[in-house]
Order: sequence, then C-alpha cells, then structure tokens
Amino acid sequence: MDIRAILMGLAFAVMWSSAFTSARIIVMDASPLLALSLRYLISGLIGVGIALALGQSWRLTPAQWRATIIFGVLQNAVYLGLNFIAMQTIEASLAAIIASTMPLLVGFAAWAFLGEKLRPLGVAGLLAGVVGVAIIMGARLGGEVDLFGLILCAIGVVALTAATLLVRGATSGGNFLMIVGLQMLVGCVALTIATLLFETPRIDPSLRLTLAFAYTCLVPGLAATVVWFWLVNRIGATRAATFHFLNPFFGVAIAALLLGETLGPRDILGVAIIAGGILAVQVSRQRKT
Repeated sequence: MDIRAILMGLAFAVMWSSAFTSARIIVMDASPLLALSLRYLISGLIGVGIALALGQSWRLTPAQWRATIIFGVLQNAVYLGLNFIAMQTIEASLAAIIASTMPLLVGFAAWAFLGEKLRPLGVAGLLAGVVGVAIIMGARLGGEVDLFGLILCAIGVVALTAATLLVRGATSGGNFLMIVGLQMLVGCVALTIATLLFETPRIDPSLRLTLAFAYTCLVPGLAATVVWFWLVNRIGATRAATFHFLNPFFGVAIAALLLGETLGPRDILGVAIIAGGILAVQVSRQRKT
C-alpha cells in the first residue's frame, strides 16, 4: 500500500468517525430518518451538480447503475438509517465501535464467498482488531446500554459489509463524482419512503442542529464517500476496510471532545491493540503485493 493510500485512509477514518458525533447532535433536534433523507438530498444534488460542471455524465454502464443502487440502499439508507435511529438512545462512541467490526465481516465474507486469501499475519491482525474492539465494548457495556439500539447498529454493520463488497468496480469506466452523487440520491429516495412509512417528522431549529447538519452533508456525507470509493478502487475492499479499525479511536476521541462521553483506560488499551492489528494487516497485504 502506497503512502497516498494510507494518508487517504486515515483522512477517511477521521471523517467517517466524526459522523457518529454529528449524527448524535442532529437527532437531538430532528427525527432521524427525515434528517438523513434531507442530508442525502443536499449532498447528492451538490455531488451531481459538481459532476455535471466537470463534464461527467449520468449515462452509467449497467454495472455502475447496479452498484450505485445497491450502495445507495444498503450503505446510505439501511446502515446509516439504522444508526441514526439507534443514536437516539446509545452513545456516538459505542456506535462507532460497532461499525468498526465491519473489516472482520468483510474479510470473512471475502474469504468464504469470494475466494480471497488472507496470510496468517493478516488473519492475526484482523483478530487483534476484534480483540481491541471487544475490550472497548466490554468497558462500555458495563453500564446501561439500550439493547434495541445495539441490535439496529449490528444489522446496519452487516448491510455496510455487503455494500463494501458489492461496490467494488462501481466507478470503473469514469463518472466518479456522478456516481457518488447518484448513490446519495438513491439513499434519499429510500429514506424518504421510510420516513413516510415509519416516522413522525420533527425538526426543532437550533444553531447546533444547523452546524452539525451542514458539517454532516459536506464532510462525512460527500467528502468521505468520495475518498471511500477512491480507496476501494485503488486498494480493494478488504484492505480499505481495515481503516475502519481506526473508528473506535477517532469515534471515541471525537465524542469525548465534543459530547463529553467517557474515555477510560480500557478504551486506550483497546485502541492500542487495534492499531497493532491494522499494522499487521497492512504489512501482510504489502508482502502479498
């Protein structure tokens, strides 16, 4: 893995992890599905507008349309929709930790269903990451945690795993930014339907809601998605997914800084083990290359 991919992966992890804190702020003042559908409407229109200005076309190949729709539904609607709902009752840091288990699921699914191979060092790195996540979650689960919220996050991370594997190659053939914008609009449509069916829309205007919503649209919503597509197509889904192991550190740190959520010794220990797991996976992948 080259240094550019590593730096982009770190940037993605920071942006992605910060979304849990901004989502937690948003759902304090707005109903989750409505807020998320509006986020994707705005981010999607911005993405498509920029893509058109750059001369890109929405005449995608059948494979691109298929991957765009799958990603828009599974990642944008199911994964983030369930996380936004769960964030009403669980901490942002806990949601980030649950999301960070995705690399293990991606690695297992790629091995079990796609015929990919992992070197022993890579397997050890993935397992170390899981151990680190387990240590952090063990510390968090010592208090009162909403079980329903945990279940929603777990279902969401499975959907994210599927989206990560199925999106590979979605941007091949050009129209990179157009695809990003269109998959956000797909998510907007799916979430709008879910809002009408399952939610009573609510918005309580406030400065914190405005700032969190604007940040979520532009940074985790648009910029992080662009970087994620770039990573998946440059280094592959399994290797890109290892950067999600950084989510516990960044997710807990950002939530502690902005929301005052607790950061204890077991959190720090878990983060150190996760970092070691990431290093092992990266070294294993570089040797394979």
